[in-house]
Amino acid sequence: MAREEPKDPAGQVGDVEAVEQLTASYQRICEAMHRVIVGQERVIEELLIAFLCRGHCILEGVPGLAKTLMISTLARTLSLSFSRIQFTPDLMPSDITGTEVIEEDKSSGTRQLRFVKGPVFANVILADEINRTPPKTQSALLEAMQEHQVTAAGFTHKLPAPFFVLATQNPIEQEGTYPLPEAQLDRFMFKVLVGYPSEAEELEIVRLTTASEEVNVDRVMGAKEIRQLQEIIRRVPCADHVLRYAMRFARWTRGVRSGEAPQFISDYVAWGAGPRASQNLVLAGKARAILRGRFWVSTEDIRAVAHPVLRHRIITNFNAEADGVGADDVVDRLIKEIPPDEADGIDEAMSRRVFAESGDGARGSGCVPEPRL
Repeated sequence: MAREEPKDPAGQVGDVEAVEQLTASYQRICEAMHRVIVGQERVIEELLIAFLCRGHCILEGVPGLAKTLMISTLARTLSLSFSRIQFTPDLMPSDITGTEVIEEDKSSGTRQLRFVKGPVFANVILADEINRTPPKTQSALLEAMQEHQVTAAGFTHKLPAPFFVLATQNPIEQEGTYPLPEAQLDRFMFKVLVGYPSEAEELEIVRLTTASEEVNVDRVMGAKEIRQLQEIIRRVPCADHVLRYAMRFARWTRGVRSGEAPQFISDYVAWGAGPRASQNLVLAGKARAILRGRFWVSTEDIRAVAHPVLRHRIITNFNAEADGVGADDVVDRLIKEIPPDEADGIDEAMSRRVFAESGDGARGSGCVPEPRL
């Protein structure tokens, strides 16, 4: 007799059913987004993957590519609050996190301090042109991104859940900017590159934006469903050989320091990715598998998310600059050099059973035994 998917006492659906609903919701989210955004399928998918993994993103692209519109539309589609913070050289940390003001009680004449929340108290935060503000203000986001809280005057204020930071950068103008330090770059799960549209896409953009018709965006899901899905993502089974495959991407970028890398890493890479890259590769692979209706992670999922996870964590040296080799070129070479395991993938019925059992009270690592050849 087939094992029934467990139901939550509070009436929530089981994990397998929730994943099937997410796969259908993903298509609805894409359809709603494409009513406003033309093209950019890869960018939208990478944003959703990072969001489901509780990660944060850097979006890099020239002006006029609808980065702000894309993020605000995503927030509306998911029924989440949205705040845009325009980073400027004179922006102060309190302008982001909030500040205390003196409030007088007119009836008693007493005064007391009251904390006024800043724009960071929202579900989706757009940090527009984050590299145009000094490091003191940039660091104000660190605690919010990592701990999901803000500390002011000795008091801790929790941020709403889910919490998602998307920072934009302009790759053209570098005068008067403050590049993010590596420690803060590493806290962003993805660096997403937003490219120019194709000729057909640009024609559709011009047609839509010069017409008088107003496009309404459907709300697909809410904060409660998103928080449940974020928990489910971490329970997706991942075989040990896939974990090792993801680790090789991070370890090989460290060159002679890891003792495992090929020669081109030593020639072109000054500093490689840390353990956080391995974690993000696996998490992003889990989310990508779920969005495609699968209950297990394959090495193909790891390869698909390698560029956004690693491109801002690899620091190339002078030799790479002289030869025109960038971080994405290094990742391309890694994908070719690192061999996928022959035992790629596991039995679908087995993965579905393991996944259902992990949601039935077991909260382990989400790993499964090695598949048999």
